[in-house]
Amino acid sequence: MAFEKLIGNETIKSLLTNMVEQDKITHSYLFLGPSGVGKTLFAKEFAKMILCMGEQKPCRKCKSCLQLEENNQPDFILIEPEDGTIKIEKIRQMQAKILEKPIISSRKVYVIKDADTMTKEAGNCLLKTLEEPPAFITIILIASNESLLLNTIRSRCMKVLFHKIEQELLKKYLQEHHIAEELTLERLKSFDGSIEKALQIEEKKEVYDEIQKIFGNVEQYSLLDVKDRLDCLYKNKDMIYELLDYINLIFLQKAIASTNYISYIETIEEVKKNLKSNSNYDMSIDKILYKIWEE
Repeated sequence: MAFEKLIGNETIKSLLTNMVEQDKITHSYLFLGPSGVGKTLFAKEFAKMILCMGEQKPCRKCKSCLQLEENNQPDFILIEPEDGTIKIEKIRQMQAKILEKPIISSRKVYVIKDADTMTKEAGNCLLKTLEEPPAFITIILIASNESLLLNTIRSRCMKVLFHKIEQELLKKYLQEHHIAEELTLERLKSFDGSIEKALQIEEKKEVYDEIQKIFGNVEQYSLLDVKDRLDCLYKNKDMIYELLDYINLIFLQKAIASTNYISYIETIEEVKKNLKSNSNYDMSIDKILYKIWEE
């Protein structure tokens, strides 16, 4: 059975499965949706079905399936950004090989991950291939921001829209895989329906736990206590926006019972804007603490 290990987006599982079973595979797809919901994993599983040489696809037993599982199937090519972008050289390398016939399977699959990072030159170069692809080629573009792709590219691809993973489904997955055993409502919401984001947040579990403890019980602590315990806000500059969003999730839950917390939310949002305008980092964090505890 295809896609059995992937969670969420059940409609897409049925759509892609039916395309393979009915032999209605098109030449180009655009897998579009939020980051971290499994678009690349879906593309790889779809490719496995397309390239499978067994009767039931994917059979997981044929040479193609086994080699793809080991990441050495020559008819499956994954193109990824380098230094944050996909440059024209990458697309030219693809075009130099794309006319070569498949080695193992009857088709070849190219997956372009983070296709929305393509330079304009790379996009225009890719367009030539999308206009006249070889009959045995399937190209899957993976993107989170559709507006960064050329209109002419988008119009030549079948768009497959992915959605965020439902909270309860994500919670069950994380608990079953012992990634996050106990989850507060704020923590679950902070994952924003993304497994990738959940993994990133759980890697910093201690930081989020401390923030939950302090801001979830804001009335119980003095400013001096907070300054001593919230060193994590000063040290984790690289993830400050995620941490500030998490603090506001805590305050949003508290605002249901008391509107007093709305001013705290406004303070956090103001500081986020100031940081994006290159305000002094430590002074911005100071402002959060002093203003909240002053109120």
